[in-house]
Amino acid sequence: MEIAYIPSPSHGVLHLGPIPLRGYAFCIIIGVFLAVWLGNKRWIARGGRTGTVADIAVWAVPFGLVGGRLYHVITDYELYFSAGRDWVDAFKIWQGGLGIWGAIALGALGAWIGCRRRGIPLPAWADAVAPGIAFAQACGRWGNWFNQELYGKPTDVPWALHITSSTDGRVPGYYHPTFLYESLWCVGVGFLVIWADRRFKLGHGRAFALYVAAYCVGRGWIEYMRVDDAHHILGLRLNDWTALLVFLLAVLYFVLSARLRPGREEIVEPGAGEDAPTEGDDTASAEDRTEGETGDKAADRTGEGGSGADGGSGDGTDGDSVDLGKDSVTESAESAKPAESAKPSESAAAAPESEEDTENGSDTGSVARDEAGSAKKG
Repeated sequence: MEIAYIPSPSHGVLHLGPIPLRGYAFCIIIGVFLAVWLGNKRWIARGGRTGTVADIAVWAVPFGLVGGRLYHVITDYELYFSAGRDWVDAFKIWQGGLGIWGAIALGALGAWIGCRRRGIPLPAWADAVAPGIAFAQACGRWGNWFNQELYGKPTDVPWALHITSSTDGRVPGYYHPTFLYESLWCVGVGFLVIWADRRFKLGHGRAFALYVAAYCVGRGWIEYMRVDDAHHILGLRLNDWTALLVFLLAVLYFVLSARLRPGREEIVEPGAGEDAPTEGDDTASAEDRTEGETGDKAADRTGEGGSGADGGSGDGTDGDSVDLGKDSVTESAESAKPAESAKPSESAAAAPESEEDTENGSDTGSVARDEAGSAKKG
């Protein structure tokens, strides 16, 4: 008996009254939301609009589900169309059975339709969602755990998966948890794509090609460990051949794209930059706000001064102060008259002493004459 192992759930579905809640479906849904969320963040970071990834996912996800199911049914047709089988089961997607190859292929067709409707390039959108798709696959593989399927060869390792079901040809025992291996591999692929995209500024679909190539490498050795029924060609499982072919195509695309279209797209969504305010607009708005606040404060101060003057004329004490101020001004003006009368003689006496500086003397004489005239008028 194994001391340490990964237990399998006794049931893959919970019933909320008449509504069945299936673990496999939950894993797929969580993966889709994770892919859209991360893809949206990466799309915005590259200059796109918020919500564009979700709008295109409305096309890509249904196409992907149909494509994944078609690939599974076509490659495992005997499960649905052989003697004693019910072909209606081919539509029961909640029971498991999605081929990633068909999901990516037909999902790409749906994404192309969505991108065409929005007028954006499909490669740029694919680069944005590439790591999110890898993380979505990591979540989706746990749906196989709920269904007790897609496990590997018998083993006694501490992390062996304990299979308890005996339906559909299963033999209870301890097996390699290939679903866990692939889930962890997909997490690593997602982080690899994020790192490489930041480090090398991948564009024109190369981030997506890197995801596909890296996934195929892991899928190759994980597929080799599985023991479920599959078609074999020259001793290799069909999915191994598919992984090898797709890997070569992804590498070829990566190399050719780097030569023909180096660098990264400068504009991923036409018109997206016009929606966001520029730095100059922000600065101008800040200056306008500052000027408006300054004007408001000045108006407030002016209003307070006017209010004070109006209030002073209405108060008896303040009125007396104003009258006293006027009397003081009158007395000062009267006392200043004799001093102004004495200024002409002083100016006349000072004029000869400034003969060395003609210019200064002329100015002084002019000032003296003006003052004398003013004194006579007074």
